[in-house]
Amino acid sequence: MSISEPFIRRPVGTSLLMLGLLLAGLFAYRELPVSALPQVDYPTIVVATTLPGASADTMASAVTTPLERQLGQMPSVSQMTSVSSFATSQITIQFNLDRDIDAAEQDVQAAINAASNLLPRTLPSPPTYSKSNPADTPVLTLAVSGDDVPLRQVNDFADSVLAQ
Repeated sequence: MSISEPFIRRPVGTSLLMLGLLLAGLFAYRELPVSALPQVDYPTIVVATTLPGASADTMASAVTTPLERQLGQMPSVSQMTSVSSFATSQITIQFNLDRDIDAAEQDVQAAINAASNLLPRTLPSPPTYSKSNPADTPVLTLAVSGDDVPLRQVNDFADSVLAQ
């Protein structure tokens, strides 16, 4: 006796069983939760450097470029963007989703250490880095002010009315 023998002997029961499984599958499929914007934490690290008195061009050539070369050699980097402005440089590194953020943080520290001899000696402090989540950026920022109202009442109004 094989496993398929009872199903072959009873074709009506087999058909009803298959119909029941099909209906249960369709019902379960309709009940699956689907999110239009799923919560995904992208492993992102921001490296910031300051060099007082340096122009944006100096920051780009003397600070940002050597750091980008070292940071670009790390594994699992999916995107790297940088902004160089007066006296500051900011490099944002986004890693693949399967990359552990703590291991990536160690790689960033190693890359900063490797680039330290290529950076200007006049840096007041070494580049700093911090974990960041781009999904945490605010969607809307409001500013509230009042000409004839004390700051305390403006804060109370913002907390009790606008925040709600």
